[in-house]
Amino acid sequence: MIIRSLITALLIAAPAAATDLTVNFTVTDVPTGQIMMNLFDSEAAHDSNTGPVRQAAVPVKDGKAVATFAGLAPGRYAIKAFHDIDGDGQMGMTPFGMPSEPFAFSNNAQPQGGPAPWSASNFTVDGTTTTAITIK
Repeated sequence: MIIRSLITALLIAAPAAATDLTVNFTVTDVPTGQIMMNLFDSEAAHDSNTGPVRQAAVPVKDGKAVATFAGLAPGRYAIKAFHDIDGDGQMGMTPFGMPSEPFAFSNNAQPQGGPAPWSASNFTVDGTTTTAITIK
């Protein structure tokens, strides 16, 4: 009984194996520039747009870009990304505060009066995971 309890305790305390995530972007407007993205691992961080677990800037070539994140903990994640066409590292905005550069979210979730909600854009990362996002 004691050995069974110890084994159970060790299994519960053992860290989960790290996972890898590959994100394939397709860009429909301008086939150059870079994709800027934030990867979130919680609804609170996603909704407040603070504390992304990882960030990346990947070049667009021929309308495609790929970002890879190694060593993630298994769990739920969501992505916010935009196509930095002018290369300034910031999302272009109109005088009215609307984005002037293309953007997208994981699961190709649609914005709802602002960024797509966590409920529509989160997905599971477990083992080696690949997801695709189209930026329009």
